Amino acid sequence: MAGKQEEKQVQEEPQGLGQMVYGWLQAVVPVVVGIVVVFTLLGRITVVDGSSMRPTLEHGDRMLVWSLGYEPQQGDIVVLHKDFEGVSGPIVKRVIAVEGQTVDIDYEENTVYVDGTPLEEDYILEPMERQYWQEIDHITVPEGCIFVMGDNRNVSNDSRNPDLGVVDTRYVLGKCCLVIWPLGR
Repeated sequence: MAGKQEEKQVQEEPQGLGQMVYGWLQAVVPVVVGIVVVFTLLGRITVVDGSSMRPTLEHGDRMLVWSLGYEPQQGDIVVLHKDFEGVSGPIVKRVIAVEGQTVDIDYEENTVYVDGTPLEEDYILEPMERQYWQEIDHITVPEGCIFVMGDNRNVSNDSRNPDLGVVDTRYVLGKCCLVIWPLGR
């Protein structure tokens, strides 16, 4: 066997259960942590509960909500979390006005005015009829707050209700940036 090099055969030892579990954890944990960070800081998925945003959003629709660095703007659909009158959990509404703007609601003309200018609202479901909980029809939005309404104005429990009123922007979870329809639709 002179001149011939011996080939070493490396035999792999079978992995023990602990080593195999450790290997899987190394692969899975970073993925799980990444998903948690994305859905905590950047956005989340929220389910629409109720009919106050019809026809734009239906009960059961799923939405991707963007959170990171979001500042509410007039016309945005936002998700907020503010408990009132037994309502808890995410609330989905449209931003009608932001801080410093004045809102006037004329039920006879079926028109919402912001700073004296009528809003073009082709997204509302039907003409507005004042409901007993809808007491606010003139307000200047305070600093750090927004005035929100649902697109289905006759069933929407929104900023016209003094129990919710204008919403501090710290209650806003984010903006609806993508609607994911439910499977049965």
